[in-house]
Formats: sequence, C-alpha cells, structure tokens
Amino acid sequence: MFVLNGKPLALDRAFTTPDGTQYPKNWLRLASPEQRAAIGITEQPDSPSWDQRYYWGYDADGELIPKQLDDEVITPEEGEPYTQTGLKTLHISQTKDTANSLLKPTDWYLIRKIDEDIAVPAGITSFRRDIRVVCNENEVKIGLTTTTDELRSLVVGISTIASERLTPWPNLNDYR
Repeated sequence: MFVLNGKPLALDRAFTTPDGTQYPKNWLRLASPEQRAAIGITEQPDSPSWDQRYYWGYDADGELIPKQLDDEVITPEEGEPYTQTGLKTLHISQTKDTANSLLKPTDWYLIRKIDEDIAVPAGITSFRRDIRVVCNENEVKIGLTTTTDELRSLVVGISTIASERLTPWPNLNDYR
C-alpha cells in the first residue's frame, strides 16, 4: 500500500500532492521507488486480511479473534436474559433454509398427489429424500465442530478429506 502524508493512495487513481501537483492514475504503477520517495510516498505492507464471517480481526499478538461458536445465554444486570446466537446455530439455520429452497420447486408434486391422487415420480421422491439426508448430515457435521477454525474449514471446504467438508447438495436435474 502506498501512503502520502499518512493517507493511503489507491493504485490506478489520480491523486494530488499537498503542494497541488496532480498525478495521473497510472503514475504509481509506472514510477520508480526513487520517484515515489522524492515526493514523499512511502510503501507499507497491506493490513492482514481475515474471513470476517468467522473472525473479528487480529489481537495485539497477531492472532485471529474467533467469533462465538456456540449459543450463549446472556444475563444483563437489568432486564431479561437472552440467547446470543453462535456461528453453529447460524450455519444450521442456513443449511435448513438451503434445503427448503431446494425442495420448494418440487412441492407441487406432493400437493398434486393430495389433490388428485397422481403419483409423485420416483426420481422426485428420491431427490427430496436425498435433500433431507444431506441436510441432516451437514447439521450433524456443523454440530460436531468444536472451534471456529474447524467450522470455517468445514463450511469453506478447505480440507481435502471429504468427511471434513459439508456434503454437497443433490442436483434436481440428476433425478429426472
């Protein structure tokens, strides 16, 4: 990251120095380190990035600060206790929502069965069953994680071991 007078400069953006000199958007890329230093531009390492879905940032020692994994009951000095939702609960809820959205396009088969007693095709029945199986498997896998790092690895699919990743969802087109 390039910095001029304590302010970061974006690559490929024109900028003006405090004395009013204007520089075109490609100047930072084309200028030599000596040219940049001559007008007071310094280069600093970029701040480390982190997965904001799972971590708050870095502490003073450079360690990631994990977000809360499990639900926690908070009892304030005043007012009623409440449950602060953890990452596992959020991911299980998201898994159920995904299963529901995958099942919705085939719900009409069940309604047609009830209304007109027309059989649900075997492929559709298999697809719906497999969606529920995958949902249950993934809920169990999420529930078994014990650290934020484990949960992130499971959900993001970092591991090369299949049992340490979420089971992929079935595709309706494979059942027709």
